[in-house]
Amino acid sequence: MAAFTVDGAFSGFSVDDIDAAKEFYGTTLGLEVESNPMGFLDLKLPGGGSILVYSKPNHTPASFTILNFPVADIDAAVDDLISRGVQTKIYSDAEFASDERGIVRGEGQGPDIAWFRDPAGNVLAVMQG
Repeated sequence: MAAFTVDGAFSGFSVDDIDAAKEFYGTTLGLEVESNPMGFLDLKLPGGGSILVYSKPNHTPASFTILNFPVADIDAAVDDLISRGVQTKIYSDAEFASDERGIVRGEGQGPDIAWFRDPAGNVLAVMQG
């Protein structure tokens, strides 16, 4: 019997305001969010996984995409996010050439993608599969 197993593995990331994160991930994005006994959040992903969100006083936003949402229609998804108050154009065109809504077209080189930030500044993305 091995002492180390991969059963129950999960990912996590930090935020600077756990209440703002709960509102954003639960209400704005519509994920199932549960507060756990340690005061952290458990994001329940529809596919069965979970992500731990914890408050960190000296939080620094991740400089990479921490969570991707595959979508069938990126234009409709971005319009929906914008209607929920999410800003999807977060990079300058010098960094990632995109349309006015922040959609970067893959043009056969990759997926169509639009990035956005959570209230703690962490980067998330919607991408057309």
